[in-house]
Amino acid sequence: MSHRKIFRQLQSLQEANSALHNLWKIERHIELTQLTEALGRVLAADIASNVDVPGFDRASMDGFAVNAEDTFNSDEQHPVQLQVTANVEAGDPASRKIHRTESVEIATGAPMPIGANAVVMVEYTKRIQDKVQIFKPVSLGENVTPAGSDIMTGELLLRKFQIIGPREIGLLAAAGIDKVQVFSKPRIAIFSSGNELVRSGDKLDFAKLYDINGPTVAAGVTECGGTPRFYGILPDDYSIIRQKLQSALEETDIVITSGSTSSGPGDLIYKVADELGKPGIIVHGLSLKPGKPVVVSIAGNKPIFGLPGYPTSALMIFQILVAPAIRRLAGLSESKTATIQATIPMKFFKARGRRELLPVQLISQPDGIYSAYPMQSGSGAVSSFSLADGFIDLPESQEFLEEGETIEVELFGKTLIPPSLVVIGSHCVGIDIIFALMRDHNPNFLGRTINVGSVGGFHAAKRGEADVAGVHLVDKNGEYNLSYMQTYGVETSTILVRGYDREQGLIVAQGNPKNIKDFEDLLRKDVTFINRNRGSGTRLLIDKYLAQLARSKKTNPSDLAAQIQGYTHEAKSHSAVAASIRNHRADVGFGIRSVVSELDFIQTDNEHYDFLIPKSREHKESVTQFIQILRSSEFSQILREAPGLRASDQTGQIIFP
Repeated sequence: MSHRKIFRQLQSLQEANSALHNLWKIERHIELTQLTEALGRVLAADIASNVDVPGFDRASMDGFAVNAEDTFNSDEQHPVQLQVTANVEAGDPASRKIHRTESVEIATGAPMPIGANAVVMVEYTKRIQDKVQIFKPVSLGENVTPAGSDIMTGELLLRKFQIIGPREIGLLAAAGIDKVQVFSKPRIAIFSSGNELVRSGDKLDFAKLYDINGPTVAAGVTECGGTPRFYGILPDDYSIIRQKLQSALEETDIVITSGSTSSGPGDLIYKVADELGKPGIIVHGLSLKPGKPVVVSIAGNKPIFGLPGYPTSALMIFQILVAPAIRRLAGLSESKTATIQATIPMKFFKARGRRELLPVQLISQPDGIYSAYPMQSGSGAVSSFSLADGFIDLPESQEFLEEGETIEVELFGKTLIPPSLVVIGSHCVGIDIIFALMRDHNPNFLGRTINVGSVGGFHAAKRGEADVAGVHLVDKNGEYNLSYMQTYGVETSTILVRGYDREQGLIVAQGNPKNIKDFEDLLRKDVTFINRNRGSGTRLLIDKYLAQLARSKKTNPSDLAAQIQGYTHEAKSHSAVAASIRNHRADVGFGIRSVVSELDFIQTDNEHYDFLIPKSREHKESVTQFIQILRSSEFSQILREAPGLRASDQTGQIIFP
């Protein structure tokens, strides 16, 4: 990994054609169709994910996987030196482990070794034989994409009556779904690349990922008037890539690849493309985020487009750079996307010196103004693109957006259909059940969830951006949500509606091989814990148990936390906790029963998952219907079928004020 080639001079994007046409004329009837043939169809059934995406913690940068604490004292004058024990590439299924003062050289997308909780970018290191010098400290979780951070097992991906476009197909491909039920066809070669990829529908082994870009780009080609020919997944083998791209150039008019376009030694597309014909590469790198690692080459008057491997990067660049070329070749017009004015609900900082295309979700407010929520899952997350309504084009000179600032959003479609109801806060499958019942009563109902955690839900309700906020914050007395009304200053502007109960507890491996019984077992030296992120409702519950145990042992919580193996390793979701235990990266973690699959569960709490509603939205028709469904016996009955969820006598009742 020491031999690297930097990008050629980065080029600005002079013109962009990011039109995403929403002109499907669908004749509805029910049939089973392949995912790659589903463009323009309307779903006849809800679809939920059967997998976590990603299914393992992975590096988001090339560099060295380390224990962050080993780097805290490093700087340019006094680098920290660590032992290098192994090299890990993307798709490497081997399980690695490091101890303190050790590191592993790691490639972007490769699985993180056990014991590592951060990645130092290669730019801030110097390797000398089996040692590496670290010139800059990293924080916990820096340059690491956690397991399950994009899509959770059981998460509702698409709903019945939803029209399937390229973004929806990408979301389904990410979950490995190869067939869907729907209500009743220039030559473009398409490749994906990477040893870590497998086709949708195939078995997903550890450290592998379902190919997202292949089927999604193929759908985009069809939408632009081209005929896609998917040639499959390219291995990281120079001779095979050259042979397949040469063959594709002879058979098609344009070649599109995704992945292997950067400048690492394993990135081969730019090398091959430059040798297939004159003039060769004309672009290698755009001054753009997402999408810096882009290749454009001309061989025999046929363009080769090399897209980045990360889904959001690949799909954005396809929209603004590749799609206009295909449409021109097909003789179609290049109409500009529709735009809409919106305000940004929070301060947002962008990368300096680079143009940035920021995907956003648009939420309508009572005054008719839209709020634009940034999709910050990262360029490796397909949900950043598939769930967005449009994007903000931020110029190189701009460094941040102020809270409340008015901005222009370019829509992915020509029209914007606002959701009937927006739920912002902590996510739960119970909301999906309520949405399904509301849709049964009103086929035109369109619900949207924005998952920002319970604290984020309180803030969204305070700002009046949410119709409903799902919250489950517990205080030191074991009371849920009520005391936080004053803490977050919403006691006069919102009402609190009792939701339902969720079983919360310890998630352990099947059969409970470590014989874990309660919270105190986390102090054992043979037990590794996976924590939750700060600000989440579950983290507050963990902190409560930690404080109680500290009092019983007459010590302070911080000293006790230091005794827990893995306490500093944080997961962003219940599903990520379960994935860590399932993949043997931890022995135990806290979560809700509904995410437990092929694992055991030790219940510790029966928590209240409640709904915070701004008084300005209390009488909105969809909010009224939401509360009616919450109170219904139909909802209570269906909820019993969801593991660990139960309605109570107070479900649907206003408990504050």
